[in-house]
Amino acid sequence: MPYGRSQMAAAFAERERAERGLEDVVEIHSGGTDPADTVHEEVVEAMAEAGVDIADKTPKYVAELEELKDTDYLVTMGCSITKFNPAQYGVESHEWNLTNPDGQDMETVREVRDEIERQVETLFDELERLADEKQASADSSGGVITAIRDSLSL
Repeated sequence: MPYGRSQMAAAFAERERAERGLEDVVEIHSGGTDPADTVHEEVVEAMAEAGVDIADKTPKYVAELEELKDTDYLVTMGCSITKFNPAQYGVESHEWNLTNPDGQDMETVREVRDEIERQVETLFDELERLADEKQASADSSGGVITAIRDSLSL
């Protein structure tokens, strides 16, 4: 079950996307393989402490595996996607081995939150680096630079 990790990651990714001005470039999708009915209260509380409101978020089932083929980066956080082999579609997959915050004390939930925030920032640093490389190598004779379009599945 996603015990709030994917909601935390998606919320931090949405914040990073906005702060870096990448709204037109980055799509964010979040879901789990066995979603809970609600985001756990300790996760909502920890995110509120970080200034992020996820109280209205609802865990969702991960996108249909066929749709994941269009994803450039796939991040998993303890859920199994063995029936979807990301490499066969050229999807770069990252496993963030994170503690399940369900039933943990608030200090542990905060540690998971902080690690997710660091991981998301690092991922966006990489996305910006790739975007800068694409821009630098764009065809200058046409004067048109095409933006990269990365879908993040968290």
